[in-house]
Amino acid sequence: MPKNPSSGVRAALIGASALAALASGLMTAPSHAAAPTGPTPGRHGIPLADHTFSRIDPHTTLKFIRNRNNPRHSLLQVVRYGRVAVQFRAGSGAGLGERKDAGRNECASGKGWLPKGTYTVGTPDTRYNGDLIKGYAIPLSDKACTNGTKRTQLFIHSEMTRAGGQAPAVPGKDVRQRWDHDYDYESAGCIKLTPGNIKKLFRNLARFPLPTKLTVI
Repeated sequence: MPKNPSSGVRAALIGASALAALASGLMTAPSHAAAPTGPTPGRHGIPLADHTFSRIDPHTTLKFIRNRNNPRHSLLQVVRYGRVAVQFRAGSGAGLGERKDAGRNECASGKGWLPKGTYTVGTPDTRYNGDLIKGYAIPLSDKACTNGTKRTQLFIHSEMTRAGGQAPAVPGKDVRQRWDHDYDYESAGCIKLTPGNIKKLFRNLARFPLPTKLTVI
C-alpha cells in the first residue's frame, strides 16, 4: 500500500481523464481521416479508371476519310477506344481520270466514291472469289446516297489473285488482279488498298474483336 494514498487517487484520475480525452478526440476526428482508400481521383473528381474509359467507345470501328483534292490519297483508319490505332492510304471512286467529276459524286453508280454515313461491316475473307474482286476483301452494306440512289456491291479490297498474290504483268494492259500503278487506287465505289496494306489491315484486325461499323466522312 502506498505511503501517500492521495497520490494514487490523483494518478488514477489523471489516467481516466487522458483516456476520456483520447476517446473524445477519436470521435471528433475529421471525417476524411477515416475515409476508405480507393482510386486516385482524376481532374474532375472521377476515379482515373472511369475518367479514362467512361466516355469512349470500347469497340473497334473503321473510318474512311474522303480526300476531295485527291481521292487516291484518302484514308482508312482502324479506331479503338476512341483513338486511331492504325491508318492506311486508300482510294474510292474514279476521281482523277476522265470521270473525275462523277468520281466525287456519291450518287454516280459505278463511278462515284462511297456516300457519307454509316455502314455495316461484314466478315473479312482472305480468299474471296467474285467476278472482279478476289483475294482479301471485306464486304460492306448497301447505302443510299443523298438522292436515294442505292449503291451496292461495296467492299474494302485490293487488286490480287484469289490466293492473295499478283497475276503476271501483261505489257500495255491493265491486269485487274495485279497492282502496279497509282491509278489502281481508283474504283467503281469500293475502298481500295494496296495488296501489302490490306494484308497489314487483316493482321491488325485479327488481334481484336472484328469491327461491325464503318463511318465515311
